Amino acid sequence: MGNSARALFISNRRITGLTADVIAELVAEVGPLWRERQRARLASRPRKRVMGAGVKHRLVFVDRLPATLVHLRHGTTHVLAGWFGVDRSTITRAVNEVRPLLAERGCTVGPDVRLRTLAEVVDHLGATGKTGIIDGTEIRVRRSAQGHRDKFISVKNKQNAVKSMVVTDGEGRVLWCSPTKPGSCADITHARQLGLVELLAGGPAVEILADAGYQGLGVQTGGRVVTTPHRKFKKNAPDWYEDMYERQRKAHSSRRIRVEHGIAHLKNWRALARHLGRREHMSDTVQAITGLLSHQQSADQTSERQM
Repeated sequence: MGNSARALFISNRRITGLTADVIAELVAEVGPLWRERQRARLASRPRKRVMGAGVKHRLVFVDRLPATLVHLRHGTTHVLAGWFGVDRSTITRAVNEVRPLLAERGCTVGPDVRLRTLAEVVDHLGATGKTGIIDGTEIRVRRSAQGHRDKFISVKNKQNAVKSMVVTDGEGRVLWCSPTKPGSCADITHARQLGLVELLAGGPAVEILADAGYQGLGVQTGGRVVTTPHRKFKKNAPDWYEDMYERQRKAHSSRRIRVEHGIAHLKNWRALARHLGRREHMSDTVQAITGLLSHQQSADQTSERQM
């Protein structure tokens, strides 16, 4: 791809989901990591030629990164192969090389602040005094060819899916997204397996909003996880109680609705709307897209402050 075509390709945010400035920052950050891993891969095996000899890459890194972004955004592998004038397998190999590097970056919440683990997210919320919101999201995947099919069936949607826990702040900015679990895993079980109870019980005093799927964590975390109020009357409830319960439920829902907005921004990327590739790549895909989205949100917020 020529320089003029590449510039036109990158300048359109609808194609990659990112602005040209953010893509330039990614090239400067991820490019050296990709070249270092390529040199380490070549040096780790017996060689008969001098390092650097042989056929050169037809798809250079400044094309591999945009190809990966478009693949995550739109899932158009065959179209990308035609755009860049290479085979489909070359695009797939480029995506498999760049995607793990993007997943390792973590979420950008400030010029010098990156969040890569749930513990870092809890510490960040405690240091800034912000409220966190958690929710689980499901991503449809292909049916397993053999074995362990039942554990990928979502209890909620009755479809083959994987599940991830998303953490946002009170404004809906994505702070972290967990590795994926099979769709049959309950939200509260996933949160416990991630160590959320231990982090909140022994960590800073933060407020985490959650829906009814996390009821029970409030007691285990000393009230730091706030969920939808329990119904005390399941049958023949008094009118005054129904009115009070509805007010409390709506007030809680209005506070935690921002996490749904954050998940909606994630689902704008085709790879998270319905994944047609290997399930083994889903964790890297989810965390790569989360890192890219948070980087763009941070850049947009910085530009708004400067205006």
